[in-house]
Amino acid sequence: MFTLSLRPDFRVPDLVSSVLRPLPLLPLEIFLQQLTSSIVRRHPGILERIGRSGLLRFGIDPIDVPFAMEIALRDNSSSVRLMRSLDERHLHARIAGTLAALIGLVDGESDGDALFFSRDIAVTGDIAAVLALRNAVDAAEIKLIQEAVALVGLWVSQPGRLLRGLLTDEPCPDGAAERGALRQ
Repeated sequence: MFTLSLRPDFRVPDLVSSVLRPLPLLPLEIFLQQLTSSIVRRHPGILERIGRSGLLRFGIDPIDVPFAMEIALRDNSSSVRLMRSLDERHLHARIAGTLAALIGLVDGESDGDALFFSRDIAVTGDIAAVLALRNAVDAAEIKLIQEAVALVGLWVSQPGRLLRGLLTDEPCPDGAAERGALRQ
């Protein structure tokens, strides 16, 4: 099984951040939306555990990369938007820190209280909403890197299996058998 553990004080090098700055955000936003949807699907109780009805908007602000994200949670759905900077007027709370600290927080590799009191992360806004989110994420025991790797594997493997199924006698994934019959 793949594991990655970064120290919370690890910073993405400025050179890497500079290279990322001109890149479009849409591909990463699509990936993060799929990742968030996958996490919610694989851990169905996570939104219920937050215990708040209606819309909650969290700003996640990795300070060492040139983008931030807004995660909107509503009853049984989630959405992610990437942007160059957050507009805090529309957020319930903002969580800022290095990318490694934020990933460690979600992964359960880092203690949120320790990160907060050592000022490795900063939290502003509705602290009760942030604590509810943290407790829900902790209870779900999400492994963010493993979830991301699984999603990338799905993206890579599904089209490959479909293509192999269409071009060879290899068994097709669900639903592809009918499409394979069309080529005959």
